[in-house]
Amino acid sequence: MAEPYRDAGHLPKRRPDGRPAPPDELPRQRRGTTPQMIGRYPDYDILDNAGHWDPVTREVVLARVEDPPPLRFFDDREARTLGAFLDTVLAQDREPRIPVLHMVDAKLADGRLDGYRYADLPEDPETWRRVARGLDEAAGGDFDALPDERRRALAQRFRDGELTGGVWNDTDPSRAWSVVLRAALAAFYSHPWAWNEIGYGGPRYPRGYLRLGPGQEEPDMADERFSLDPVPDTRQRGLE
Repeated sequence: MAEPYRDAGHLPKRRPDGRPAPPDELPRQRRGTTPQMIGRYPDYDILDNAGHWDPVTREVVLARVEDPPPLRFFDDREARTLGAFLDTVLAQDREPRIPVLHMVDAKLADGRLDGYRYADLPEDPETWRRVARGLDEAAGGDFDALPDERRRALAQRFRDGELTGGVWNDTDPSRAWSVVLRAALAAFYSHPWAWNEIGYGGPRYPRGYLRLGPGQEEPDMADERFSLDPVPDTRQRGLE
């Protein structure tokens, strides 16, 4: 049965400290794995479909779960700072966490860049290193040593392009934010645990799609257990 969540406290910016709703209000994951073991599809596990994937796809996807790459690009200090930053902006507050830092590190170590960049920024590997230094400078020490609230506040200033001094004197924080978030989100949503969290059906080759008519659903689609849409609910309550 879907949770009603009739108390407006679950809505964005309705908590006294302005934080998003506590993740524990979402259903607990019963099958498979999601970040922090919460999600809207508690009985869904995309890996149940692995037998339908071609061997190459299956090997690639399963490796993301079973064999996260070791760190080869970032040094220890950068890894601690960037790991804390990524946990903050991706709201990965506790285990299990998708190893986003390791996935980004592997991409940079292997030189698998996107083929384009901002003209006023260096290539992505150097931009990531600058971000690590700049976060520590803005923190007045080690970013990862800050309390959670201060990490979130500093990340907000980074997103809003408000960081100045040190690295940020010759690195546009708004553009740097775009670079690191693009890579972070690409890594996060390429992981099967994120697919479980959002009910994504995963690779469709070679099986393909079975239901092509309007309103039809695939037989293996996830069953959502959190049906309240916060957008119309917020409008109806006049809480925007």
